[in-house]
Amino acid sequence: MEDVLHQYGLPYDGQYPLLCFDERPCMLIEEIGGFLPMTPGQAKRYHHEYGRNGTCCVLLAFEPHTGLRYVEVRPQRTAVDYAEFMQTLAEVYYPDAVQLRLVQDNLNTHTPGSFYQILPPEQAFVLAQRFDMHYTPTKGSWLNMAEIELAALSKQCLDRRIPTIKQLRREVLAWADRRNLEGRTVDWTFASTDARIKMERHYSNVCKLM
Repeated sequence: MEDVLHQYGLPYDGQYPLLCFDERPCMLIEEIGGFLPMTPGQAKRYHHEYGRNGTCCVLLAFEPHTGLRYVEVRPQRTAVDYAEFMQTLAEVYYPDAVQLRLVQDNLNTHTPGSFYQILPPEQAFVLAQRFDMHYTPTKGSWLNMAEIELAALSKQCLDRRIPTIKQLRREVLAWADRRNLEGRTVDWTFASTDARIKMERHYSNVCKLM
């Protein structure tokens, strides 16, 4: 936990930008209901039937210092999807950065090993050197600022039924463009000093195990 909080406390450095990454599965739901036949003395009624058109996944990286976020909507969530997204971050959005400091959870695909599934070993190794990865602890995903962005996405964009991945992709990208234009960022105030006070009992337990 302190490792992540330490990253949040460091000053902005464009050569070593901080990015928070997370993913969110989405269901594609089509509205197929309609108005029910009216009968005398009865109010108009609506049949709320819907159809499931499968699932997809939103991948999001958020740079808290600049208020920029990058999103992709993919049909699935695999090591290949993760690796391709990371490659885009490094080569398209941050080609001049020395290294990207990346905060993410401990999903088994969230490792440099995934890069070897899309690139030859020599190129995968070079891409892996572009990242300095930091992981939120088990049951500590709330430390990832990308979760805050995904919560905003859920409330502002994904709070209704969207039937196709094409429409979902269009609306998610429009949401990200709007947030980026507004420069929306996160006012993170929980620091290592706060953690040591509020979680003193847990620190003591860790020390007993050492």
